[in-house]
Amino acid sequence: MEKIYELRLKAVDVYQLLDALDTRAECYEKTALYLDEGVLDEPFIIEEVTDAGEARGIAEHFRAVQAEIQRQIAE
Repeated sequence: MEKIYELRLKAVDVYQLLDALDTRAECYEKTALYLDEGVLDEPFIIEEVTDAGEARGIAEHFRAVQAEIQRQIAE
């Protein structure tokens, strides 16, 4: 069974976490796009991954964590 943590943080810190998750997800999404299509809309650091699929998977994980935090905030 996966270990579950319950954190108590100030609201401002939770929103900082959400912002960081959004930024990291966007980096991996851009990396996947670059690896798939060779598209670089703006300069950014390409994440170290084996392929676009791995980049998409990491981005999706960050988005899922972000969504779960937002779901808990809404409760």
